[in-house]
Order: sequence, then structure tokens, then C-alpha cells
Amino acid sequence: MPDGDQVYGAKREERLIELLRTLAARIEELDQAGQLLDASPELQRMLGDARSELFHYEVRLTYDTPEVAEGRRIVDEARREFTIDLPEDDEPWRQGPAD
Repeated sequence: MPDGDQVYGAKREERLIELLRTLAARIEELDQAGQLLDASPELQRMLGDARSELFHYEVRLTYDTPEVAEGRRIVDEARREFTIDLPEDDEPWRQGPAD
């Protein structure tokens, strides 16, 4: 999962609300024009998008907050850069020939 998908913040909530409002407006528009059933492929696509995003909203508590995600990124970066070079941890069979 990309890092952006692991955070469900205020901007993503706003996009979900806008998605649902757009869906509702389109349903009303098609209903008033008497084309509600004729537009079923379009509505199925829109409903699929809304359903997917609603699922992510429902499981948002399992996502990181932006602060936690940033902290995780910093720790991961530090781990990649951190090495311990202790002579007692060397494996003798991997050492080069003694001079």
C-alpha cells in the first residue's frame, strides 16, 4: 500500500464527502430527467468508487495519523542508515587473512 493510502486525514474525508454529494446530485439529475435506469453503467462505476472509499473510511482507525506516519518514516530512515561496528560481533570466518 503506498504511504499516502496509509493515512486517512481531513483532506481525504473532504474528498469522500464531495464524492458522495456528486453521486447524490447525479442520481437526482438522472431521476428528474427520467434516465435513472438508462445510466446504470455510469451509476455502477460511481457507486463502486464511493463504496471503495467508504470502506477505507470505515477502516481508517487502522491507518496511521499523519504524525505517526511521519514518525514511522523517520525511524525507518534512521534504521537504514544506522550500523553498529563492534569487533566482538565480527564473525572470524569472514575476516580477511591476518597480516
